[in-house]
Amino acid sequence: MRVLVVEDEVLLAEQIKNHLLQQQFSVDLSHDGSDGFFKISEYPYDLAIIDIGLPKLDGLSLIRKARQQDLKTPIIILTARGSWQEKVQGLDAGADDYLTKPFHVEELMARCNALIRRAAGQPDPTLVAGPVSLNSRTQQVWCGETEVPLTAYEYKVLEYFMLNPTKVISKTELTEHIYDQDFDLDSNVIEVFVLRLRKKLDPDGELKPIETLRGRGYRFNLAVN
Repeated sequence: MRVLVVEDEVLLAEQIKNHLLQQQFSVDLSHDGSDGFFKISEYPYDLAIIDIGLPKLDGLSLIRKARQQDLKTPIIILTARGSWQEKVQGLDAGADDYLTKPFHVEELMARCNALIRRAAGQPDPTLVAGPVSLNSRTQQVWCGETEVPLTAYEYKVLEYFMLNPTKVISKTELTEHIYDQDFDLDSNVIEVFVLRLRKKLDPDGELKPIETLRGRGYRFNLAVN
């Protein structure tokens, strides 16, 4: 999952980024509202975390402009302690959730995961598709009663598939959602990850969870409950 963090306090932005990276998110940073609006308009994010008090373009204006462009990216706003007006204004502008500074990073991570699942229509932290289950909170994957060890990027690919079941997903789309903006989009490393997932989830070739559609991409064929 790819997240945009728009926060002008550089130290706080880096702290948020580091915690998101530890939770296997890909993260882009912006330190002013103008650059943040450019990024959210140009790149496909699964979530944005936006501070209200930003230079160049304040957070409320950024959110309003994004929603006016019909951008559906889920947004969490960061507000000052005790400023209920900012919370109301942020939600009215189009934010989906808010968090008051200072906050515990564990709460921020929980809200990020919950909002991404809610946007995908999957409110439960455990996604189940046939014998395959994925817990986004513990980042464990099981096939039947056997835990399946995955690398960080294999996990990201599988999570994206399971949040978008039956959807045809191109290699470019997968790359954009699991890497940051500086990654080489022409890389065919996605093919390697998909191959490894097939071998780990379906070593006998009976389940066939991931279908390759020549010239179009991939489709996760197991229905997610």
